[in-house]
Amino acid sequence: MKNKKFLFLTLIIILLDQYTKYIIKTNFELFEVKPIIKGFFNLTYILNPGAAFGFLAKLDESYRQIFFVLITIIAIFIVIYLFVKENRSLLRKISYSLILGGAFGNFIDRLIIGKVVDFLDFYVGSYHWPAFNIADSAISVGIFFLLLDIIFDKRREESNELNS
Repeated sequence: MKNKKFLFLTLIIILLDQYTKYIIKTNFELFEVKPIIKGFFNLTYILNPGAAFGFLAKLDESYRQIFFVLITIIAIFIVIYLFVKENRSLLRKISYSLILGGAFGNFIDRLIIGKVVDFLDFYVGSYHWPAFNIADSAISVGIFFLLLDIIFDKRREESNELNS
C-alpha cells in the first residue's frame, strides 16, 4: 500500500493532538493560564464549544453539537475520497494527511466531551489570538499546503499549455 506513510502521518497528528490535550487536562484547571513567553505565549486550558478559533460557539449547544459532528463526518469522507481518488503531488497527499489528522483529533474531543480542548494562547499586549490546539494547527497547515499545491498545479498546467 503506497499510502501507508501518509496514513502514518495522519495517525501521528491524531496521537500528538490527543496526547497534548491529555497533558493539559491532567495538569491544568479549566481556564488556568501558565505564561511560557511573557508578553507573547501562554499555555491555558479552554474548552471550545465552537469550531476552530471559537467559530459558532454561541449557537445553541444541541444544534451546535449535531452540526459539528455532521460537518466533520462529511469533511472526513471528502478528504478520504480526494486522497484515494486523486493521484496528485506529494504536497497534496501531505496536505490531506494533515487535514485528516486534525479533523479526527478534534472529532474525538467532540464525541467524548462535546467540546474541543484548546490550549495554545498567543498574544501581543492585550490582543489574544483565539486559543487553538495541535489539530487546529494541522488543519491550518494542511489547508495552506493544499492551496500552494493548487497554485503550483495551475502554473504547471499553464506552462504545459504554453509549451504544447
